Amino acid sequence: MRARLAATGLALEAFLVFFATLAASALSDLPGRTLWIGGGVLILVCLLAAGVVRRPGGIAIGWVVQVLVIATGFVLPAMAVLGVVFAALYGWFVVLGGRIDRERAEPQGPGRTSPVS
Repeated sequence: MRARLAATGLALEAFLVFFATLAASALSDLPGRTLWIGGGVLILVCLLAAGVVRRPGGIAIGWVVQVLVIATGFVLPAMAVLGVVFAALYGWFVVLGGRIDRERAEPQGPGRTSPVS
């Protein structure tokens, strides 16, 4: 469940980067082509990271993506705030997913019921 939730967060972040790229192309002084290439690369990185979260080191790659998204705040300042929000969500997904995985792995005794169905 941890990997599934982390991948979902990264996929949603790809949408955030797309819409931020749209906004930056209208608000930034940088050339539109530069913004779209940078935004497109970051979108691909988000989606690739979502695909590798199940592999060893995949969760760490997701954290690197969080840092990259926060760093886009240098181009569009609102992205620094949104990046922090999405990093917090990613952290919550990782912690919550890990807790669900642990609860599912616990042996079920005769008097115990599963907290997650």
